[in-house]
Amino acid sequence: MNENNQNKNQINIELTEEIAEGIYSNLAIITHSSSEFIVDFVKIMPAAPKAKVKSRIILTPQHAKRLHRALTENLQKFESVHGPIKESSNEPTPPFNIGPVAQA
Repeated sequence: MNENNQNKNQINIELTEEIAEGIYSNLAIITHSSSEFIVDFVKIMPAAPKAKVKSRIILTPQHAKRLHRALTENLQKFESVHGPIKESSNEPTPPFNIGPVAQA
């Protein structure tokens, strides 16, 4: 019976070949309202005057908090194996003015 309950709670997640390839991003722009968080993943190239949003993810505040927790846990696991991740202070931050924003 326990195995039956486990099977009912499992979700079959499909990953297409196209999505599995992924999209490179080196900038995330985060905006929010009272009901959603919007994360735009951008590929910005050095000395390029223009950058394109490559993907946009819209999350509920509850899911954004779960994602934050999962990222924090995974970063801690990564650093415990590979050592601290060094952040570059040389990278310029592009000027953005589009509402409540945090960058990652």
